[in-house]
Amino acid sequence: MTALTEQRPRRRGLSGSRGLSGSGTTDDVDRAARRVLATNWRQCATVPSARLYPHQWSWDSAFVAIGLRHLSPARAQRELESLFGAQWRDGRVPHIVFDPHVPADAYFPGPSFWRSGSAPDAPPVPTSGLVQPPAHALAAWLTYRADPATARRRGFLPRIYPRLVEWHRYLSTRRDLTGSGLMSIVHPWESGMDNSPAWDRPLQRITPVSTDEFTRRDLDHGSAAERPTDADYGRYVRLARDYRDAGYADSRTGHGFAVEDPLCNALLAAGEDALAGMAAELGHDPRPHLSAAARLTEALMSTLYDPAARGFFARDAYTGSLIRSYSVGGLVPLVVPGLPVAAELVEMALGDRFRLRAACPLPSYDLTGPDHDAGRYWRGPGWLNTSWLLWHGLRLHGETTLAEDLRRRLLGRVRTAGFREYFDPLTGAGHGADEFSWTAALTLDLIRAA
Repeated sequence: MTALTEQRPRRRGLSGSRGLSGSGTTDDVDRAARRVLATNWRQCATVPSARLYPHQWSWDSAFVAIGLRHLSPARAQRELESLFGAQWRDGRVPHIVFDPHVPADAYFPGPSFWRSGSAPDAPPVPTSGLVQPPAHALAAWLTYRADPATARRRGFLPRIYPRLVEWHRYLSTRRDLTGSGLMSIVHPWESGMDNSPAWDRPLQRITPVSTDEFTRRDLDHGSAAERPTDADYGRYVRLARDYRDAGYADSRTGHGFAVEDPLCNALLAAGEDALAGMAAELGHDPRPHLSAAARLTEALMSTLYDPAARGFFARDAYTGSLIRSYSVGGLVPLVVPGLPVAAELVEMALGDRFRLRAACPLPSYDLTGPDHDAGRYWRGPGWLNTSWLLWHGLRLHGETTLAEDLRRRLLGRVRTAGFREYFDPLTGAGHGADEFSWTAALTLDLIRAA
């Protein structure tokens, strides 16, 4: 594959004050968000967090591009081009692209664990072998529309569109492990919601490796009470190691964990709609993408929607049964244009499980669940990216009043707590990494949506 390259863009409007307080104005928040993105910029891409996540992450870069498009469209385009420059020959986009200038032991699992160089389809740069939710086509289309003239001058769509097509083809073929027409994730990390209680049941099949066999680096930068447990991490390591040792081959019999996730499949459907727009802009026939979006929507409805619960749930690819665990991923299908049950999802978001009018950001997991934990990673805290997806879906389906209320409250949370990785959805207390890139980037987008 040819590399996606460009001369380094100027840092246009990406510096600002270092302070952020509850009394700060919108301009103060805007300047502080720019500073975060400037601090986390690494030549051709943005790291999520300078200390905890010192490499490029896949869906992080999609959200970063959505914010950067307002500041430097060329840099937003380059963010995505850099990620897709590490695309594998089979079409997969790895969830981590490793920076060779970062010490090898700065993050675990690092390049020596993944051994991507030994995989026949891998690129020359070191990467992981897993994927993350396919938010990239939506991000690329929004980025293009922010400044079509710059995109045309740089040849952005002719470069990124075929890469996105190959990415979606990989997910729709190699990752359709059940024949349902839906993609499967083969590791909890691929969901983006790493240790969600939604994965507890299928993970029970996995025997964790001993903690003697790995050294966690995340606990060097965060409290153990806010991170996945050692037992969960042991399961993650076993799944990743087995996938690596199988040459990153995809088959239902080859994975101990395989789940059809509504968040990932909703983003894939929304991405096909975005690809249709790109195809039309390039003079191609958009109908294949529109047909793919319709098929995915139909498969979402027939496979992952429970009419009795009036909501979407993940499905265990091994047992064929729905995992009736209420995570925010079940609300993300709101991003799908023309979703026939949008009103039902809004009703669920407004109910006691998610409390849309009070909780902010929206909790990642059922507030009424006995296993809800407001401070531990994806087991209950609210994240700006999933709330941004819900906000986008609310606007898409005409719920403008709810969307505006959510936008206003999200900005209030950031103004008070800063650009944290995640937040207590009821108190607003910040958790995880500080100066987190997608929080800053999506804050910029929400500011400009006023």
